[in-house]
Amino acid sequence: MTPQPLLDDRDDRHLDPPRRLVNKVPEVTAYFWIIKVLTTGMGETASDLLARVLGPIPAVALGALALTAALAVQFTCRRYIAWVYWTAVVMVSVFGTMAADVLHVGLGVPYALSTPVFLTALAAVFGLWYASERTLSIHAVHTRRREAFYWAAVLATFALGTAAGDLTATAGLGYLGSVVLFAAAICVPALAHRWSGLNAVAAFWSAYVITRPLGASLADWMADGRSRGGLALGLEPVTLAWTVAIVGFVACLAAAQRDRRVGAAA
Repeated sequence: MTPQPLLDDRDDRHLDPPRRLVNKVPEVTAYFWIIKVLTTGMGETASDLLARVLGPIPAVALGALALTAALAVQFTCRRYIAWVYWTAVVMVSVFGTMAADVLHVGLGVPYALSTPVFLTALAAVFGLWYASERTLSIHAVHTRRREAFYWAAVLATFALGTAAGDLTATAGLGYLGSVVLFAAAICVPALAHRWSGLNAVAAFWSAYVITRPLGASLADWMADGRSRGGLALGLEPVTLAWTVAIVGFVACLAAAQRDRRVGAAA
């Protein structure tokens, strides 16, 4: 049985069926949120691991190349394909982490400044997207322009979430405290949508932003040493474990097609 979509924002029902069938993003179900959190944690530790092994500059260059390749494949496809979509999300996660880290580590920009900067960038993307398309719904991503706006927003949410998560972790909460904070925070949009009439689109994107610091803080807590309040599992094991989990969930979705809209073309 296909799970009921969560935080559904289907404001595109007025569109004709042929256009709805080529939507390029998955259904928003529990599986979507699980994989999204997994990609954020994997991106966090993978970025740190690459920077340690290759050095910051080669790591950023490799991340940019991989992101470009993944998005090129995603844009080439004419419909949503689980493996292609989630590979692009993983690459956005890795590069988004690097972008936030470069500002802080490389340029010395404090998280208290980079967080509002990335928030402003995300607001600008949403503003341009809405001004152009009159919708921010992920159930209406069926043109190249809307897809470009969608991925620009995704990249901005990852960078914002990385900076916000690091801000709370370094402000005294630590990684575990940040996990608790963002686990509680991510419930707020869903509850507000269910009980207070919060617009579904606003609820979705609010929760989407919070998944980044939630997953990243959890992965950091697992990987970092005990002196920093972590479990000291190490970057390599945590990155590998989260990657295996992502592959497993995506493989299940690809086989069962639980993340595709009923009636979508095969």
